[in-house]
Amino acid sequence: MAKKGNRVQVILECTEQKTTDVPGTSRYITVKNKKNNPERLELKKFNPNLKKVTVHKEIK
Repeated sequence: MAKKGNRVQVILECTEQKTTDVPGTSRYITVKNKKNNPERLELKKFNPNLKKVTVHKEIK
């Protein structure tokens, strides 16, 4: 049986990675409650390519 509710899976992508010449992209998958947080999610996560914590924003 499928899960019911407002939880949706979202992909977070690093914003600083695009401005540097380092190859690859840092992406994370997480879930959010669309009813409580209808706006785009923005979290600080570790970027293994840059070896530091950067801001990751939700992408479509």
